[in-house]
Amino acid sequence: MKKIIYTLTLLLSLTMTTSCSDWLDLLPNNEQVTDDYWKSKEDVEAVIASGYYYMRECVPYYIKWGELRGGSIYSNNTADVQVQNFNETQSYALCNYASFYKVINMANSVIKYAPGVRSIDNTYYESVMNSHLCEAYFMRAYSYFTLLKNYKEVPLVLDAYVNDEKSFDIAKSSDTTIIAQIKKDIQTALATGAAKGTYDQDWETKGRVTKWALYALMADVCLWNEDYDECIQYANMILDATDQFRPAFMTNSSDWFSMFYPGNSNESIFELNWNKASYAETNNFYSMFTLTNTSRLKPTTRAVDKMKEETSELKTKGFATDTRMGRMLLATYVPSASEILSWPTTDQYYIWKYNGTDVADITGGARTNQDAHFIIYRVAEVMLMKAEALVMKGRSSYLPAVKLINKIRNRAGLDNYKGIDTDAADAEQQMDQLDELTLLEEILDQRDMEFMGEGKRWYDLLRFGRKQNFKYKEQFIAMVLEGNQTTNSAWIQSVLQNSNAWYMPLPESDINSNKLLKQNPYYVTTK
Repeated sequence: MKKIIYTLTLLLSLTMTTSCSDWLDLLPNNEQVTDDYWKSKEDVEAVIASGYYYMRECVPYYIKWGELRGGSIYSNNTADVQVQNFNETQSYALCNYASFYKVINMANSVIKYAPGVRSIDNTYYESVMNSHLCEAYFMRAYSYFTLLKNYKEVPLVLDAYVNDEKSFDIAKSSDTTIIAQIKKDIQTALATGAAKGTYDQDWETKGRVTKWALYALMADVCLWNEDYDECIQYANMILDATDQFRPAFMTNSSDWFSMFYPGNSNESIFELNWNKASYAETNNFYSMFTLTNTSRLKPTTRAVDKMKEETSELKTKGFATDTRMGRMLLATYVPSASEILSWPTTDQYYIWKYNGTDVADITGGARTNQDAHFIIYRVAEVMLMKAEALVMKGRSSYLPAVKLINKIRNRAGLDNYKGIDTDAADAEQQMDQLDELTLLEEILDQRDMEFMGEGKRWYDLLRFGRKQNFKYKEQFIAMVLEGNQTTNSAWIQSVLQNSNAWYMPLPESDINSNKLLKQNPYYVTTK
């Protein structure tokens, strides 16, 4: 643990910061965030900015952890395949959670020291401090939620590590304890009343934590924890909001791609920003998804078949007369002239949302700069969170769930789910043809197409498989089997019978250096 959360440095120049503005100054290179550092509100801003920087550093993990095991995105990269095939070991680099504890330590530092700055800097008003604390609480809560979904149990560190005086031997906390702390952090932030709805600069409203981000995170956590009424409550705080500049679902199909290019759309709730033109900020999304990289992340055969199915329906409505595949240019390929209006015959599909500018032809529509944003939450996801929670509340809640599903489908150019008009006089009677499993599968399908490549799919399946004491365990395993195309099905079938194998091993370096840290059970008994 010491290696992860003590040897932290803040970076030197604005070209390496998390902002797209000059709202911050970073600490000098190699300077620790010690007790003596905290003198002014600008110092607090600098540490908050570093938290966002480290969140951006986590994005490759957000994507790979959230996709590789889910059967919609796969890689031929030898290292990635180990996670993809549930064959990772504790020494595997992709199991390292160091970047997440860097975010957590930045957040812990702000939570611990920001209140003391007010007694030194009389321009550091309480409202500004509380706003900073809201950002820090979100960073800590979101980081722990991501760790929880990948490891189930991890050390719960709630104090800043700024010197060698504290013990670095820390045991794991249970998932129940971690969930309780995540919810407490969100509630504490919201209770200040200082979580912003907007910031002075437009990019900050989407690129920094707002009250909308806190609501979305709480809805997500409650859905995971099967607190369905609470999930609906927090989802409604976004979906029923009347604020002038609230995040809003974009109903026009032609606007869909604007979420990714240029980004910071009306539908966005919170996304991590890059800006090459103004601040020389770039990311590695192009290399992760580009057609020319043999180790790229690309859609599985199952995912491509789903895209073809969706595109076939769109073609009957006049959509997709070019090379579009699936939801609004989700993926594309390099066609020959004769292939333009027919299905491609080569394995050249790839995720387009991080590379394109809302055109299908990659020779003319690729981004000039590799600075696509990474969306953490957007309104469509909150709608599907609420729909899932409604389904789990029983048949009496199916109708409002289907209304939300239809909005997602209609925005994508698709017909209503099973042709159900939720405004029809007999709409309630039409719910009799539905059941919980059927609706959950439809929600999973919509999430799959809507959020492909956004680091969601594995967690969606995992949440499904965990429901009601593993009620849908066999269906979950079947979905994973259907999508995986890099190992034999007998291996996955065998491994996933043990639910402890659904989580990754804790890093070997921490197991060796932390006397109280115990390895996740599956990797003790079988590795």
